Amino acid sequence: MNDHMHVENARRYEISSAIGFAGQRRRVYDGLVRRSGVRPGDRVLDVGSGTGYLSGRAARAVGPSGSVEGVDPSEAVVAYANEHAPPNATFRVAGAEQLPYDDASFDLVLSCLAVHHISVAERGRAFAEMFRVLKPGGRLLVADFRPPSGRLSRLAIRAFSGHAAEQVGLADLAVDAGFYIVETGSRRPFLAFVRATRPAG
Repeated sequence: MNDHMHVENARRYEISSAIGFAGQRRRVYDGLVRRSGVRPGDRVLDVGSGTGYLSGRAARAVGPSGSVEGVDPSEAVVAYANEHAPPNATFRVAGAEQLPYDDASFDLVLSCLAVHHISVAERGRAFAEMFRVLKPGGRLLVADFRPPSGRLSRLAIRAFSGHAAEQVGLADLAVDAGFYIVETGSRRPFLAFVRATRPAG
């Protein structure tokens, strides 16, 4: 897990996230959750869950009959997430490259702004793990920074993420892991996403 950038000050991360999304984080994240095809009663995994914001939005969508579990390599943000979690969400310390769950455990895997923290050499393994823990026919939605269109957007992403933006080939990673791509697209202000499924056969 040394290749991950751990977010050790959870409160500072929450503040910077709110600023980085210019007050639009709830709208953006709710849009991603809806786009994922989430259903009431789903068991959802949030990979790189950070302070648990996306997990909390997903927990609302799955309702009391569903559940959300989040993993993150940072003990600090996992502690923060568990402290602020809704009743149907729980968090544990783990990395994307070795998910602590059985095969075919989840209906849906979500991840937002986590892939760029994973070393390039480990990203394929992370997507393979997401594939493994999904049920056949299960759904995937991963979002990360889209390639910046100019110097100002690059600087803005750097200020938000703490390092320079880089292009993350989400669709290629998903295909290489065995997923079927349903949709690719972008969400303002600076996200690209891929929506995919694990083949049912």
